Amino acid sequence: MFGQKKDKIFTDRKDTERSLISETVSIDGIVNSSGAIDIAGLIKGPVTSDEVVIKETGSISGEVEAERVEIYGHLDGKISSQNVVIGSTGVVKGDITFGQNLRTEEGADIEGFIKKNPSAGKKESSSAGDFLFTKKEKKPKKNGKPEAVVNKESEALV
Repeated sequence: MFGQKKDKIFTDRKDTERSLISETVSIDGIVNSSGAIDIAGLIKGPVTSDEVVIKETGSISGEVEAERVEIYGHLDGKISSQNVVIGSTGVVKGDITFGQNLRTEEGADIEGFIKKNPSAGKKESSSAGDFLFTKKEKKPKKNGKPEAVVNKESEALV
């Protein structure tokens, strides 16, 4: 009786609710979530989530990758996101890569480069990025010359 309901709760549960890392919490390590995270405490390490909101008392030292990022506290690291909001109390020390929108409020403090990239913060993109030499294919040796390493995508562009 209870076992069936308990199993249904765990299998039907969707991890879409907001999580809170309160002011009294400090995390040293990797933080991953399929939902949204409100950060009022301290995180030392990379954060990957659907949505990340750094509250005024919150701080992250590490990279942040999410569909949406809002910063009202401190971030010391890179941002990769579709939509970025940096509030008037927000401080960012690191590069920002965004795909759709970047909004900064008066008083926001940014120290780093800003770049628009349509694939930034999308979950299907790998953390390695879309570089020219990510997919390698070895060509056979010809006339004793060394092997060449070529990217299939770059061959199609030539």
